[in-house]
Amino acid sequence: MKIFNLNIDGKEVKTHDGQTILEAAQNAGISIPKLCHHEKLIPFGGCRLCIVEAETNGKSKLVVSCVYNVEENLVVRTQSEKIDRIRKTILELLLAHAPFSIELQNLAQIYGADKNRFEKEASFCVHCGLCVRYCAEVKKLNAVGFIDRGINKEICFIPEIASKECNACKECFPLCPTSYLQAVFVLVEGLAFPTVTP
Repeated sequence: MKIFNLNIDGKEVKTHDGQTILEAAQNAGISIPKLCHHEKLIPFGGCRLCIVEAETNGKSKLVVSCVYNVEENLVVRTQSEKIDRIRKTILELLLAHAPFSIELQNLAQIYGADKNRFEKEASFCVHCGLCVRYCAEVKKLNAVGFIDRGINKEICFIPEIASKECNACKECFPLCPTSYLQAVFVLVEGLAFPTVTP
């Protein structure tokens, strides 16, 4: 295992190859906001909230910290006017879809995001993919999936699997940052799951 020295927000941090910037920062007690990341899942980089500035050999670029691996003498800035502005815009876009999410509202307060900046398109799902990936990667059940693409993309329970597996599990429910998943499950349960009679 190769040990790397890097600088995060002026703090010297020792880490090792194979770690991401996000992991190195968390281990050093440095907070980076995230929405689609979970320690049990393969890094996804979907929400872009964990964006940071990474500098190597005097050149800096914006990178997604949950998927960007550390390297020797890397200099990382987790906050700047530019980074905060990007996070603010991302949050405003997400709030147009999930205006009542407590998690998003808390982050919006930190970054001064205006939940009314963009016209509401309340799908209540922000496509973080946590439920889909957790069910596939950790539970190996594939009871939850995405259907359609782009702006029409939605979360869907696969009735044939979900009707047998989800009632006893529901481990993905607390992962959902908007509580949309629970609502979809109740709807699918009412429409598609067979009624159990005593």
